[in-house]
Amino acid sequence: MSNVDLQHVVKRFGRFTAVNDISLSVEKAEFLSLLGPSGCGKTTTLRLIAGFLAPEEGHIFIGGEDKTNTGPRNRQVGLVFQNYALFPNLDVFENVAFGLRVRKVAASEIEKRVLELLEMVGLADKQRSFPRQLSGGQQQRVALARALAIRPDVLLLDEPLSALDAKVRNALRFEIKKIQRESAITTIYVTHDQEEALSISDRVAVMNKGKIEQVGTAWDIYAAPQSLFVADFVGVNNILSITSDGSGCGRWRDTEVRLACLNNRPSGEYKIMIRPERLKIAETIENNNVLTGVVEGRVFLGPLSRIAVAIGEERLLVDALNMQTTSVEMGSTIHLTFTPEDGHVLE
Repeated sequence: MSNVDLQHVVKRFGRFTAVNDISLSVEKAEFLSLLGPSGCGKTTTLRLIAGFLAPEEGHIFIGGEDKTNTGPRNRQVGLVFQNYALFPNLDVFENVAFGLRVRKVAASEIEKRVLELLEMVGLADKQRSFPRQLSGGQQQRVALARALAIRPDVLLLDEPLSALDAKVRNALRFEIKKIQRESAITTIYVTHDQEEALSISDRVAVMNKGKIEQVGTAWDIYAAPQSLFVADFVGVNNILSITSDGSGCGRWRDTEVRLACLNNRPSGEYKIMIRPERLKIAETIENNNVLTGVVEGRVFLGPLSRIAVAIGEERLLVDALNMQTTSVEMGSTIHLTFTPEDGHVLE
């Protein structure tokens, strides 16, 4: 049974439709990310689930109950904001305990639960510190512990790591996933950072212009995008317009190519995605899938380099290990190859 259900939800602000007929189910204990560019409707969707906004159309179910017209106090959700929203005049212990005191939980239970949570987030030794005495990463952990303290049915996180530097952000994303797994709580995470979403989510919902373009695992989203938008937004990509003859063969510019994804498809023009890591630099020409071009750029990415290869007026990107590209120089002519299985049709 799903823990959160959105059924044909619509939210408008004046003439602008921020959320446009969204239907989405999130299973109990699942970690789902809403991923998309600014203005796509992901934060509005989160606020609809939290109860801070009411939809014009559709229904929102939490734990099997219709909460469409229920305020946030009666939804049993925990929310972690981008700016943490900690109380500056309360120490760490009291920040985490705040929701429990409002609910008039017994003092002994408050102490037990707060200390357990501070241990879980690695801040047991900071319980009497104030927010101003903590780093950004530590403040974010306090905000997470405070949200978990009330034992919510659903945990909502609105771009919680965007204000942190890269190293802290990378460390905390795995901490969040670890805590979520240990607490077995249904979690919905909003982010515009594709790496963040793909690395910690059980599933990802990619949003664009108020709609959900695709929902799937990280591998589904990366390897088999269902639309040109998803392919273009998630990861680095090469999109080729290929004319197919209906037999699994096609032409790109003046080159014949064979692609398994074109098998059993009628003749016509198709948008084909080939990820940069799927293209290989070939020493010799051995098959039909060979593209010849001129190196016009190279970016160092640690263990690998991203090489830009100009083929006529178009440019392809190739990701290759540095040890394999020592002979690749600017302005040199190189051959690129790929297997028939490396292409994916964008519908």
